[in-house]
Amino acid sequence: MLRNESLDSIFKPSSVAVVGASANPEKIGHIILKNMVDGGFKGSIYPINPGADEILGRRAYPSLLDVPGDVDLVVVVVPAKVVPSTMKQAGEKKAGGAIIITGGFREIGNDSLEQEVIDIAKSLGIRVIGPNCQGVNYTGSSLCASWPLIKAKGKMAIISQSGTVGAALGEWAELDGIGISSCVSLGNKADVSEIDLIDYFSHDPNTGVISLYVEGTGDGRKFMEVCRDAVRRKPIVVLRPGRSSKGRKAAESHTKSIAGSHRIFHAACRQVGITSASTVEDFYDFSKALMCAGGRRLLPGRMDPYGVAVLTSSGGSGIIAVDCAEEVGIEIPDLNEEAVIRLKEALPSHCVVRNPLDLTGDTSAERYETAVSELSSSTDVDAFLLIFGDPIPRADQVVARLKSSLVSKNSDAEIVVCYIGGGTIGQEEALSMHRQGIPAYPAPERAMRAIGALAGKF
Repeated sequence: MLRNESLDSIFKPSSVAVVGASANPEKIGHIILKNMVDGGFKGSIYPINPGADEILGRRAYPSLLDVPGDVDLVVVVVPAKVVPSTMKQAGEKKAGGAIIITGGFREIGNDSLEQEVIDIAKSLGIRVIGPNCQGVNYTGSSLCASWPLIKAKGKMAIISQSGTVGAALGEWAELDGIGISSCVSLGNKADVSEIDLIDYFSHDPNTGVISLYVEGTGDGRKFMEVCRDAVRRKPIVVLRPGRSSKGRKAAESHTKSIAGSHRIFHAACRQVGITSASTVEDFYDFSKALMCAGGRRLLPGRMDPYGVAVLTSSGGSGIIAVDCAEEVGIEIPDLNEEAVIRLKEALPSHCVVRNPLDLTGDTSAERYETAVSELSSSTDVDAFLLIFGDPIPRADQVVARLKSSLVSKNSDAEIVVCYIGGGTIGQEEALSMHRQGIPAYPAPERAMRAIGALAGKF
């Protein structure tokens, strides 16, 4: 396969020059330079600006050619007409990679200028992200040549043709405490494409799941070949807009993508084992579930039925979860007679012993532990959805113990949590669960759909 070691200059540089760095806090050239500094990048950072001697405490240089020594990566934030000469200077500095933030190329019909830039880059052996992109954040190198600044390290690699969609996923991952390995804005993808990046991140030890927002792909056959190989190592979640005719036209005009048939694309994805999301929320939720599961998931059709035991302190939330399960194609199996007898002996008499199992509003976290322990030997339960309604102290500790117990029993059953109405206690415990690799969601239907992703239903 591709292996794309040439992309190491972009993700693992030892020196970076920001061409178009600015002392004006409102300029992108300032924001990117500041994010690199504040992000903790350990290599050399060279601001390039002929009108400044120093920016953010760093010596500024009039041009790339004035920088002492070689430069691995060049971040370009200068007007489009200056980009060709900038790339030539990057070649003289032996740069291996360039991130071209600048717009004004193919996306506005300026195809010839974009082609000129790429021809120069190829002749000099420089790999290019962009142009017209929001940059690159690779937390493994503490390199945030992008915005917003996201420092939380995790296992989610985000590849996005929309800078905003990618940034949203990264921000949510940081807020959830699960972090990212990377966020790459493709822009016009004149050189480096989603195909190159899928291959690269499928071999990246810092990445556990690949999250792809793409509006179109230039080589459908090659895309599927690379994905078929990549999913053997890492799960891939894709969000591709354009289900409607107007949406497809909008996708084709944005960065001049070739959108093609939405139905055919998703059928092909399903065939090779890619998980498809239809909303930004699902895109994130599915990625989080697969990342927390360590990449374990079922390929479509591998297990049917897939059974879930729902344990809840909120009867209403349990009903919502069951409705969603039916819509997704997940079984909520009836509890067998032996399990019912054991649960009635172990639980207070006012608990409603069925599936969903209503532990009622006076429950403690330990009551969930008792119930899951009694159900863990059930052969028709492939996952547990634990719904904590209202603040339930120590829920995070109990869930961690349950996960550890299932692992010790060599059980493949997953644990997914819905923490709803828990206030600050719920927020703190959900963060604790994420740190322990247990996905938690704020609504029962989101949790159940995430289980659907693990079960190969999307």
